[in-house]
Amino acid sequence: MAAEANATEEPVDDLDEVSEVIPFTYAITSYGADYPVDSVVKRIKSNEIVVPRFGEQQVEESKVVGFQREYVWPRPKADRFIESLLLGLPVPGIFLVKEPSGLFLVLDGHQRLHSLHAYYEGIIERQEYHLENVQDRFKGKRYKDLDTEDRRRLDNSIIHSTIIRQDEPSEDQSSIYVIFERLNTGGVNLQPQEIRVALYHGEFVRVLNSLNSNNEWRELFGATSKRLKDMEMILRFLAFHYYRTQYRAPMKDFLNRYMAANKALQRQSEAELTDIFTRTARIIHAAIGRRAFRPRRAVNAAVVDSLMVAVADRLSNAGPITDSNSFAERYDQLLKDNEYMLAVETSTSAEANVETRLRKAREAFAGVK
Repeated sequence: MAAEANATEEPVDDLDEVSEVIPFTYAITSYGADYPVDSVVKRIKSNEIVVPRFGEQQVEESKVVGFQREYVWPRPKADRFIESLLLGLPVPGIFLVKEPSGLFLVLDGHQRLHSLHAYYEGIIERQEYHLENVQDRFKGKRYKDLDTEDRRRLDNSIIHSTIIRQDEPSEDQSSIYVIFERLNTGGVNLQPQEIRVALYHGEFVRVLNSLNSNNEWRELFGATSKRLKDMEMILRFLAFHYYRTQYRAPMKDFLNRYMAANKALQRQSEAELTDIFTRTARIIHAAIGRRAFRPRRAVNAAVVDSLMVAVADRLSNAGPITDSNSFAERYDQLLKDNEYMLAVETSTSAEANVETRLRKAREAFAGVK
C-alpha cells in the first residue's frame, strides 16, 4: 500500500546540500519600477506577474509551484496592509524576477500580493474577504463596497518593485537562486528544491511531480515530503543518470544546471524519463523494498542516487533484471563495502565521493541477471 500523504514525514540524510555555498560570478541588471495597485492586480490576473503558491498542481507554464510554502499571513496582518494602502501610507516594496519570456516571478512579496489579489477578488482562503481589523470607516467592506474615493485611492497607491534580470550566464537562473536564498523573508528557511521548482518551472517540473506519485516510489521513499525532498531525490537520480559527466561540486548547483538544461524537456522526453524511472523503482521495490534507501535508519540521499543510477545503467545496458534474490544479495554486499559506505556518509557532494559511490554501485549490479 502506498505511503499516506499525511503520514509522518521521512527524515532524509543529506548532509551537504543545504549548507553548500555556490561560488558565483554573475552579470545582473536590477532597476526600480513603481506600479499602481490596480495595475499590479491586473498583471497578477493575467499571469504577467506570477505569484507562486506552493502545493498547487502545475498544469501549465504559468501555474507555478513555488517559493513560499503557503499563504501564512493572519487576517489582521492582511487587513492592516490593505488599510495602509487605503490611507495612502507607504508599504514595503517587492522583488520581481524578469524571465526571458517577459513574465515576472515574485521573488519576495508573495504574502502582500496574495492579500491584495484576494481583496480585489473578494475571496481569501475560501472565505468572503471583507475588512475586519481596521478603523471603523473601512470595517466590513469588500473592495466593491468601498466608497468611490477610497477605491480610487487604493487603485492609485504605489507598490515599489525592484526588478532583477540575470544577464550572464544566460542558460540558467543560478544568480536568482543565490539571491533568493539570501533574500528570503517569508519566515521559513526554504529547502533547495522549493526554490528550484519556481525558478525552473515548466514541463520538467510537471514530470517530476508526476513521477513523485508513482506507487513503487512512494513505498520506497515513504510519506510525501512537504519540503519536496522526495522530488529532489528523483531529480538527483535523473541528473546523475543523464548528466553525470557535468558534475562538479556543489551539488545544489549541479541540480540547478540540470533543471535549467531540461526545463522544457529539450534533452530527455517525458516518455524517456518516465520509462527509466518507473523500471528502476519497480525492480528496487520488488527486490529490496522499503529498506533499500535506509542503510541505517533514515533515507540516505547518496544511497538513493547511487543505487538508482546503478540499476538504471544495468537496465539500459543489459535489459530486465529477473533474479531478485541475487539482486538483494548484491545490495547487502554493497552495504558492507567500507569505501562505498564512506562515500555515502561523509562529504557526499565531494566529487571524489560522488565518483566512488556511483562506480561502486554500478560494479555491484553490473552482472546481475
